[in-house]
Amino acid sequence: MMPQPRGRTPAITPRQRLLVLSNRLPVSIKKDDAGNLTAAPSSGGLVSALNPILSEYGGTWVGSTGVASTCERDDAEVRKVLATATRGTSVRYLPVFLSAEEQTNFYEGFSNEILWPLFHDLQSRCNFAPRYWEFYRRVNQRFAAAALKASQPNDVIWIQDYQLMDVGRQIRQKRPDCVLAFFMHIPFPAPDIFEKLPWRRHILEALLEHDLLGVQTPRDERNLVACIRTFLPGVEVEREHDYRRVTYRGRQSRIQAFPISIDFEQFAQGAASPEVGRRAFEIRRQLNGVRIAIGVDRLDYTKGIPERLRAFARFLRDYPATRGHVSLYQVVVPSRESITGYRRLMHEIEQLVAHINGEHSQPGWVPIHYVHRSLPRKELLALYRAASLALITPLKDGMNLVSKEYCAARSENDGVLILSEFAGAAPELLRGALLVNPYDEMGIAEAIHRALAMEPTEQRRRMMRMRAWIRRHDILHWRDSFFAALDGHMEVTPL
Repeated sequence: MMPQPRGRTPAITPRQRLLVLSNRLPVSIKKDDAGNLTAAPSSGGLVSALNPILSEYGGTWVGSTGVASTCERDDAEVRKVLATATRGTSVRYLPVFLSAEEQTNFYEGFSNEILWPLFHDLQSRCNFAPRYWEFYRRVNQRFAAAALKASQPNDVIWIQDYQLMDVGRQIRQKRPDCVLAFFMHIPFPAPDIFEKLPWRRHILEALLEHDLLGVQTPRDERNLVACIRTFLPGVEVEREHDYRRVTYRGRQSRIQAFPISIDFEQFAQGAASPEVGRRAFEIRRQLNGVRIAIGVDRLDYTKGIPERLRAFARFLRDYPATRGHVSLYQVVVPSRESITGYRRLMHEIEQLVAHINGEHSQPGWVPIHYVHRSLPRKELLALYRAASLALITPLKDGMNLVSKEYCAARSENDGVLILSEFAGAAPELLRGALLVNPYDEMGIAEAIHRALAMEPTEQRRRMMRMRAWIRRHDILHWRDSFFAALDGHMEVTPL
């Protein structure tokens, strides 16, 4: 069952349905014990923000299933399962079926061996294989064809993230007057980084086919505008209020920062439940009163997990009196483990944990508790409540919603957030968090020591600032701000 709209919902007229395009559909296709296919709803802010609009006004979500297509019979079964999942609603899930070869070259290749490291300022990890580009364009064309087939001329087509940057160009060629929007969930690099991309001009021209281009932070907006000015001769950029108006080859695009967020009330209410409170108490009891620093990350080299572990080891060496009194509870959610570099990263993390625990463990105390799996929501909330501090130190991040989740879960307004200054959330949370450079072991060690010694009154003042900001700027604020910026291109009814 789809969630009901909450709060202010953008009013799209019946003549303007919404089409959302993302690399993955908001459901996961799995086989049950009997071998039958089932569709399990995915969690996440994007799903909770957009599904209510699709449910109320009608529309289609286009995306791949994440499973390689093998035969037409299996594809037909997937379509049947998706139709059953949305029966009785005005939502339609439209799958784009990719072969194993397409999945490897488009997703694992161009998206995650070129764009992902490059856009996170880690260009030394890029593999600029020419075949990746051919598959990227081919798969983007498949997405564009699916969107054109499912849409009507007046529909709003909202494309999500770096895997689909060429889709808008291909839609625009066939439907020049449609309303096209794009949101980039990852950082956008500065010109000296972006220029390494052999297909940079093509990508920028494709992005400027959208009526609205959303990015996470003002820094991403500045970087994107700087790249446009550097690599597209003849472009005109004007500052208007809180956005940029870009004119290129007679077409205008609006570029604006829309920091994404979480459903604050959902996290806050869940964390305040008696069941979560009891579990948080149990976690603290099991650790015999040892204070907890928590890190929660998807397995990825951009998250700075090895650097964080080394910084925590530095903290233990520099502040030996804290040994036996604080432990790092590091959760790593498996991701992309079919890619060699990610398997190497997993082994590196495991070796570091073993080395640090072997060097510093004492009877009844282990410095690092390592969890390599995805946690149920209630268990994660209990960990957030049990932890005295959160150590969120990505090398680079588009936003980092874990930092906001931790704050939302601190229903008693205590706890300390240590946050990388290179996370997209840093500009929003700088008045409450302790900002650190993720490459600075000594700086992180000092921040941990400061957090553990921080007076309750200062903790409360800082946490209340961050919680108030996140409450006001939640996932629905993000969604509504984006649609408000589209008003000039949409026929909308009064709110």
